[in-house]
Amino acid sequence: MISRLLILPAAALFGLSVFDANAQDAGHGDTPRIVASLSECLTITADTQRLQCLDTAARAIDSALRSGDLLVVDRQQATQARRQAFGTSSAPADILQPARPADRIDSIETTLTRASQAGDGRWTFVLADGSTWNQVDTDRVRINNRAGETVRVRRGALGSFLLVVGRSGAVRVRRQQP
Repeated sequence: MISRLLILPAAALFGLSVFDANAQDAGHGDTPRIVASLSECLTITADTQRLQCLDTAARAIDSALRSGDLLVVDRQQATQARRQAFGTSSAPADILQPARPADRIDSIETTLTRASQAGDGRWTFVLADGSTWNQVDTDRVRINNRAGETVRVRRGALGSFLLVVGRSGAVRVRRQQP
């Protein structure tokens, strides 16, 4: 059973993130033990022993992949998952959190599908990426309510999010849970 998922820095091992559902090796940081054993094979100088070690490690990795105990996620897949979860209170598992600060998603840009205003004057925005955002403050805002209008949602202070439609002012919003 999957107990914990761990991430490798993207630069490690073929540019992929590798997750071992069961264990990690303390000597290799976040590198799962099964993957660390592959790296350790490379330190063996004798060709025959190195090949035997690599074969054993490759079989173990193949078996773990087939059983679901090891997952491999490339950077593009992890970024897409973080983007889809942007603004939700239940962000993807910490395996998908960025390994580098440059990979953190601080804003998304998409287009407006539709916007509607409730009786209390608060807006609900449905975006082309499938997300729905609700205005949380009571500030009045004028927006260009046209499908296809550019929308940017960015992180604000203290975990808040700000949404801008076209050239409108920023609206403090919260993502509606699917």
